[in-house]
Amino acid sequence: MNSKSVDKYPEVFISEFRGVRSLHLASDVNNDTSCAPIQGSMRLAVPDQIELEYVQQMNVWMLFNMLPKHIVQLGLGAASLTKFCYRNFLDAKITAVELNPNVIQMCREQFKLHADDARLNVLEMDAFDFVRNVKRHGTVDVIQVDLYDAEANGPVLSSPEFYEACAACLTAEGMMTVNLFADDVQREKNIHAMQQCFDVVVWLPEVHDANVVAIAFKTAPVIDFETLYQRAAILRVNYKLQAPIWVNGLKEWMLAGED
Repeated sequence: MNSKSVDKYPEVFISEFRGVRSLHLASDVNNDTSCAPIQGSMRLAVPDQIELEYVQQMNVWMLFNMLPKHIVQLGLGAASLTKFCYRNFLDAKITAVELNPNVIQMCREQFKLHADDARLNVLEMDAFDFVRNVKRHGTVDVIQVDLYDAEANGPVLSSPEFYEACAACLTAEGMMTVNLFADDVQREKNIHAMQQCFDVVVWLPEVHDANVVAIAFKTAPVIDFETLYQRAAILRVNYKLQAPIWVNGLKEWMLAGED
């Protein structure tokens, strides 16, 4: 790492516990690095599998589209989603956007992130700048948003303008998943902002690590739960994803809306 990037952006460090390597950002607020939130994890024995439950949930869009042409990841984390999409969607272009060059370097060195090639492009830039570029509008099938700073008190981009720009980048049938690790007020603020520019916004039940994942549909899908459970079974067997639980969560959300 060069001194310029270390000075301008939070330093990155890793921890390891019981075969799992995790990525953290150093915080100016809290000098105790042992308390720094986990930004992503990788099990050393199976580095290509997604370790954290909420990160798996970020792939809930797979229940509705298994042939994306362009997948965008906003916020690299430990590169779990980027690696998963690169490995499993061989006909898709994968773009990851990360502001902190130290995160990119650590993912290359310690989390087995593939070098850029014809399908993979990791951009060092601001996520808001990426989505508000009109040249990208209407070009993306899936956007996965996981944008947190060292304190991880809530998404760093959460304005209606940000989500409107994300929606503009999506194709007519495009989808966006968002990690909402936040208190109830911030979570509701983000969901409300998404609802202003997406046809439907659904959120899955909170997982044990306090994360809630939302999926926003630019165009409301036709939901057939029998079909979704069939697809979920395939995802569980072929991709080691707990997809049947996602369908349960979607059904709970729909039933709650009917009350």
